[in-house]
Amino acid sequence: MKRLNKLALGLALCTTMATSASAGELTIATVNNGHMIEMQKFTPEFEAANPGITLKWVTLEEGVLRQRVTTDISTKGGQFDVMTIGMYEAPIWGSRKWLEPLEFGADYDVNDILPAMRGGLSHDGKLYAAPFYGESSMIMYRKDLVDAAGMKIEDNPTWDHIEKVAAALTDKEKGVYGICLRGKPGWGDNMAFLTTMANSFGAQWFNQDWTPALDSDAWNKAVNFYVNLLTKYGPPGSEGNSFNEILALMNEGKCGMWIDATIAASFVTDPGQSKVADKMAFAQSPYSATKKGANWLWAWALAIPAGTKQAGDAAKFIEWATSKEYIELVASKNGWGNVPTGTRQSTYDNPKFQEAATFDEAELKAILSANPEDSTMNPSPYVGVQFAAIPEFQAIGIAVGQQMTAALAGDISVEKALENAQAAADREMKKGGYYK
Repeated sequence: MKRLNKLALGLALCTTMATSASAGELTIATVNNGHMIEMQKFTPEFEAANPGITLKWVTLEEGVLRQRVTTDISTKGGQFDVMTIGMYEAPIWGSRKWLEPLEFGADYDVNDILPAMRGGLSHDGKLYAAPFYGESSMIMYRKDLVDAAGMKIEDNPTWDHIEKVAAALTDKEKGVYGICLRGKPGWGDNMAFLTTMANSFGAQWFNQDWTPALDSDAWNKAVNFYVNLLTKYGPPGSEGNSFNEILALMNEGKCGMWIDATIAASFVTDPGQSKVADKMAFAQSPYSATKKGANWLWAWALAIPAGTKQAGDAAKFIEWATSKEYIELVASKNGWGNVPTGTRQSTYDNPKFQEAATFDEAELKAILSANPEDSTMNPSPYVGVQFAAIPEFQAIGIAVGQQMTAALAGDISVEKALENAQAAADREMKKGGYYK
């Protein structure tokens, strides 16, 4: 408890970043996910530890956040002193010198950060964003409903088995749907999930010569399976659902299964917000033709845009918010089952966390199994599981996500959606100079 007492007493964490500015207001752009919202409640602790620094929060929906921070940093708008970004942006923006490299004191213990997270947020060995929480994806399901249906869900079931379970769990008269999956358009929304599904069907975003591969049989099979699955066994309006919408449905007991971010496990097992907290169980993600790329890898992380006049204060905040001490602070207030996870080995080694979090082994197994360097059945030229780590991907992913949502809504056929997606990707890749 020694570290926690130091934090509670308001001792500021130090930083070795060379840049600094006079204390003032830090404007922090963040996403409206549970752990980020919870972080805002600890503002008084940070401000007490750092007299003269005040925090101003700009909390945005996931897709809006990505758009706002991308526009701001690419135009040097200077709206934010701290940005919430992820594994896609950090290495690309770091390579362009759009972000300040992060260097922390020895007490921070950067080597405690899981290698997958540290590597995904770095460029040329320099850390450009510190992970606030990390995640993979996995199956979260109602064990009571699965047992009652005489079914089982083991690690890495086939998608065909998942369809059978979804059919068995669906009871529309009682408002229970067999499966809930993302449908809202966006490269980090429906395409994050759909890419992992397509990977497992043997698909990939680009061939070895960088030509888009969205017109492949594997993509066609995957997307048709996805649309049919949600149309038959998903909730109405799935085309508008992302993480927060499905979390609300799950916590109300309306979803039999949900395949999404591992970070959701701490919310669906929290009796303070979930009506089915004691009925949840977990398994590794489904696959079809291959297990490669069947579960994603991501971190929501905090970064400092280059050029901010508050770089020193911003570094103090980031070091505090991503430290072991912060995790202990959250545990002291909310319990070990509700701390931000997926970032530090010490969290998973902590007996108190192991006792409180029924999902700890499944979450860590998923994170450690994701391999951005080898995520497709056939060789691909890009790094990334649920995204391709190239600057053009954001525009491509947004355009493709819109087509997939249209197919899910029944506005166009899957075949037409993929034809449009292929054309959009081809335009962007030609514009980027990958080929003529």
